[in-house]
Amino acid sequence: MGKDVFITKASGEKSRYSEEKIRTSLKRVGATDEQIEPIINEISSKLYEGMPTKKIYRLAFNLLREGPRHLAAKYHLKQAIMELGPSGYPFEKYVAEILNRQGYKTKVGQIVQGHCVTHEVDVIAEKENDFIMIECKYHNLRGVFCDVKIPLYIQSRFKDLEKQWLTLPKNASKNHKGWLITNTRFSSDAIQYGSCVGLKLIGWDYPIKGSLKEQIDSLGLYPITCLTSLTKIEKQRLLDTKIVLCSEILRNEKLLASHGVKPSRINTVMKEAQKLCQP
Repeated sequence: MGKDVFITKASGEKSRYSEEKIRTSLKRVGATDEQIEPIINEISSKLYEGMPTKKIYRLAFNLLREGPRHLAAKYHLKQAIMELGPSGYPFEKYVAEILNRQGYKTKVGQIVQGHCVTHEVDVIAEKENDFIMIECKYHNLRGVFCDVKIPLYIQSRFKDLEKQWLTLPKNASKNHKGWLITNTRFSSDAIQYGSCVGLKLIGWDYPIKGSLKEQIDSLGLYPITCLTSLTKIEKQRLLDTKIVLCSEILRNEKLLASHGVKPSRINTVMKEAQKLCQP
């Protein structure tokens, strides 16, 4: 059922509905066949020509939420990152935390002198002989691509910074690198350009090994916006005080009460966070 139904992506593009894609995405978050089949059947019964993928996702998410909360939280990951807020700062902090967990030392939002002008660098990461300048491109809408203009711009900034950086004797034995990290996807031209000039690109599902999604899953570093047991208001209160990761509330349960979560619900939130953050 649904083999000949075309659905509408967030970009406006039409594609053939794939039951197998839904099944794969549910398996990826740990759902069992017994949990998946009723969801597939429910979606099939409500499917119609031109149905937005957002509605399909919302239907699957709501059905999954009726079971173990942490599975719904994992399924919500991409949307949860888009809910980090319009400023982009929580995403920069989030990227820094992912790198910290991998042994890097990081700084967020640094003003750095280039050869021609000064630049605000989203994240600076250091590990062994690597010194990395990272630009974070955050989007809070689905269907947005990072096209070739972005890496072109980032590469020009990186080269200005590198020219100044190389004048310092202490940097002679270090490798200076430029990275671009986004929570969405790259266009084919952006990937081709990044590969050509040596600018490392990390997107939602790029590269196949080491994508943003894969790193989050393998490290168990989920944002608090994933949690289904917190309200939108509670999540925003935490974000407003720069609390971005579920692991932060696991380290300090009192943060929940101090941000307005009722004592009767704290145990539910903590259980969901614990199961979610297991790598």
